[in-house]
Amino acid sequence: MYEKTMRAAVCARAGDPAALEIRELPIPAVREGWSLVQVKGAGLNRSELRTRQGHSPNVTFPRVLGIECVGILAASTHPTLPEGTTVAAVMGEMGREFDGGYAEYALLPNALLMPVSTTLPWDVLAALPETYLTAQGALDALGIVPDTKARLLIRGGTSSVGMAAASIASGYGLETAATTRRHSKIDALAAAGVDCVLADNGGSLAASVHAVWPEGPDYVLDLVGASTILDSLRLVCRGGTVCMSGSLSGWVIPDFEPIAMIPSGTKLTAFHSDDYKGSAGTTVLQRVVHQVEAGVYRPNVDHVFGLDDIVAAHRYMENNQATGKLVVVP
Repeated sequence: MYEKTMRAAVCARAGDPAALEIRELPIPAVREGWSLVQVKGAGLNRSELRTRQGHSPNVTFPRVLGIECVGILAASTHPTLPEGTTVAAVMGEMGREFDGGYAEYALLPNALLMPVSTTLPWDVLAALPETYLTAQGALDALGIVPDTKARLLIRGGTSSVGMAAASIASGYGLETAATTRRHSKIDALAAAGVDCVLADNGGSLAASVHAVWPEGPDYVLDLVGASTILDSLRLVCRGGTVCMSGSLSGWVIPDFEPIAMIPSGTKLTAFHSDDYKGSAGTTVLQRVVHQVEAGVYRPNVDHVFGLDDIVAAHRYMENNQATGKLVVVP
């Protein structure tokens, strides 16, 4: 039987990383429709950073953050998942409406539980769910399939999702280019399977992209967001598709005029990882895990932090120091 108390990183208030405090809390009591997961690892995400800063209006403090985790079912009410099952969970208001993955235990709705069969170590497994489900969903939204002779530009390439998308695209056999604002991160992108790395200086990428692909890419995965999406729409070749699936620069496009700003024939779509929560993402995540085990996909883990180092982890994330995924282990 597990202990009666647990350690958790609690966001006590909206604020800087120091708002995160390690506290001893009662382990949540299991109730109908919810199961208790012993957390073995949790990926860190920029959405948690924004929640900590106070930009999630539905969140009340104190709150245990964390929109994803992996671990073992310690107490189960799930009709088909017994105690001891390895599971992952993402989204579904984890770390927002109810406490999330920054803890030794998390009480989660059964609908979010994704059983996983794997030999991967916990820190590697923890790097996969939110990142790879988002990357896979975005590529699916773009309409990309394996063995397609096509060109993909990834904006925000050294984000964890960007590097996951590069890994999947490389496995698909696509020709890929990706952007970064830091010269020191070029080698990491090349290792992730990117064919061409482009420097992003905050302006239009037209000159550098057209030097590589005169007609433009067939697809653009824009993880930077509102500040770059209009430029991405102008970059893609006629009839191409742009998918916005990240918000490194925010969600809202000011004064957006679709007819004036979307070139004729160009398609704009989006993907939100909540679409792959629970059973909707189980098969996809298991396929990703198998591909990582086989060495086809890379986990792209930048740094693993202990729970006691959660303040340093958030500072690291907020300062854009990571190239790939950050993970916290209890």
